[in-house]
Amino acid sequence: MNIAYIVDCKRIPTGLLGGRYQNMEPEQLLKPLFDYFIASYPELTAQTDDVIIGNTVGPGGNIARLSLLYAGLPAHIPGVTVDRQCGSGLEAVNQACRLVQSGAGDIYFAGGVESVSRAPWKMMKPKTLYGSEPLSFYTKARFAPSDIGDPTMIEAAENVAQTYNVSREAQDHYAFLSYQRAALNSRLMVEESIPVKVNGEWQTHDEGLRSDIAQVKLARYKPLLPGGTVTIGNACRLNDGAALALVVSEKVVNAFGLQPKLKFIDSAAAGVSPNVAGIGPVASTEKLLGRLQLTINDINYVEFNEAFASQVVASCSKLGIKDNKLNVSGGALAFGHPYAASGAMLVARSCQRHGRILAAIGIGGGQGISTLFESVG
Repeated sequence: MNIAYIVDCKRIPTGLLGGRYQNMEPEQLLKPLFDYFIASYPELTAQTDDVIIGNTVGPGGNIARLSLLYAGLPAHIPGVTVDRQCGSGLEAVNQACRLVQSGAGDIYFAGGVESVSRAPWKMMKPKTLYGSEPLSFYTKARFAPSDIGDPTMIEAAENVAQTYNVSREAQDHYAFLSYQRAALNSRLMVEESIPVKVNGEWQTHDEGLRSDIAQVKLARYKPLLPGGTVTIGNACRLNDGAALALVVSEKVVNAFGLQPKLKFIDSAAAGVSPNVAGIGPVASTEKLLGRLQLTINDINYVEFNEAFASQVVASCSKLGIKDNKLNVSGGALAFGHPYAASGAMLVARSCQRHGRILAAIGIGGGQGISTLFESVG
């Protein structure tokens, strides 16, 4: 089997819903990243085998193909868009790595993009065009049949908190820890991202970065659901963002004298009940580690997407992940969760680590996806 390497992975600073990127379409969010890689690795661009991009709430079509053409890549390069909801960006990177492993190709761009700000309105089509049925708009796609359970993300987060006995205090404490770590490691965030020029101004930091919220303030936030424990303080924000990785074979590394940052080891996806979707990374991580005959103690760092503090606390407790290995530079609670981009953002963060790095993310509808990388050099 061929070895797949991540030469580099970068992201753009996140933007808030309706914030700095409110007028930018997904292909525009990806363009600075393509520009960076084209400038950094011009000899590889024309030889790219495929572009794989994750996207969840976009306008449809094939955002990968649109984005690569918009960025000025040659027309002979194909593109494919994948949707595993919040895991889409990591899924895209995994697919590129699998293609390299199989020998299907040698050079891939893979990542994810999300513009929540520009997400189109969705409307149910009436069953008949001649009746008086009112128009019905919706924001969330169906993840599961209603008789199984198809909760909103907030409801699912509350279900995880109740099922796994994660208290409000534990959620607020973890959120505060994420904010603190992000504040202490803001330099790393700048290193893993590239600046973006918006309305004549360069954006270098995540918009709305929550790094100065006191723990006592977190305790004052009201629950988002009656009688619940999930609040705006221990839940992620809605964000726009993008991340992109360059994935190549060992043959390309040697031929061009590249210095990759990560080696892809393996990945796994698994399903759980949609009612406790946030616990999905437990199943995918157990599946992955079991196949590799490793334990969580063999992992040096864990980059775990923080959609909600309840799911992180519950999942890491079940897996036995120690605090000093988990999101040591903060996570999505502090700097944002732009859905399909978040999994690829975990790869960008993993490029900053040494040793074995586990990237894991929970997915709406009851799935988890986990990927193991190893640093190079």
